[in-house]
Amino acid sequence: MLKTVNRSYRTLLYSTGFGRFMGLSSSSKNMSTYIVEPSGQHTASLIFLHGLGDTGEGWSQLFRMKKKPHVRYVFPTAPIAPVTLNGGMPMPSWFDIYGLAPDSPEDEQGVKQSAQKLAQLISDEEKRGIPRSRIVIGGFSQGGAVALYTAFTSGGSKLGGLLALSTWMPSHKTLPELINQSENKALKILQCHGQVDPVVQFFIGVRTSEILKANCPNFTFKQYENLAHSSCDEELVDVFKFLNEAIP
Repeated sequence: MLKTVNRSYRTLLYSTGFGRFMGLSSSSKNMSTYIVEPSGQHTASLIFLHGLGDTGEGWSQLFRMKKKPHVRYVFPTAPIAPVTLNGGMPMPSWFDIYGLAPDSPEDEQGVKQSAQKLAQLISDEEKRGIPRSRIVIGGFSQGGAVALYTAFTSGGSKLGGLLALSTWMPSHKTLPELINQSENKALKILQCHGQVDPVVQFFIGVRTSEILKANCPNFTFKQYENLAHSSCDEELVDVFKFLNEAIP
């Protein structure tokens, strides 16, 4: 069954074109953090996490096309680890994934460990003189789940914003309560999801949006009619508009 899921999952990623666009590879050896340095005075930062099987390089190339001179862009790559969903195949992964259904068990420890890594990257930007209010975090799919978890569990003062693309709410039974206790309850959030996403299905994105809308006053949900598990020009316009408003 796992092998069938594995083939189906990878077929879905490639059929959307996203795997090719983002350089999807389960055998990539050059794991590193990709940085787009500011061309002017550094006054803000974006830290963005890729999805399962990807690396930070593709997203760095995408954001480079619309980079702002005052923003430092940070695109870390997840460590290579076996993924249960893909029959134990090693690939860049922020945490293990056991299934795609809403009631599938979760690798909570893996989510927490990746959240700690993201929190350290936030701290690194603070050491560069950038206040948390000028730092936006975000991610696509699995990376978006880590960003969501980090925003509401890492402590500290309010961040500049949160981008959640084609993703889901991790620890959905406990995280909503933590949101209410977080300094980031009022941060600016943009969630985007394709209506024909065959991997993280649209109804999962809607459920996530309902939780965020009920708890976060500065939350916006954007949906795209013909978008699968990928990105599109319309979404990118919304993303860059959000960044212009969050860290002008």
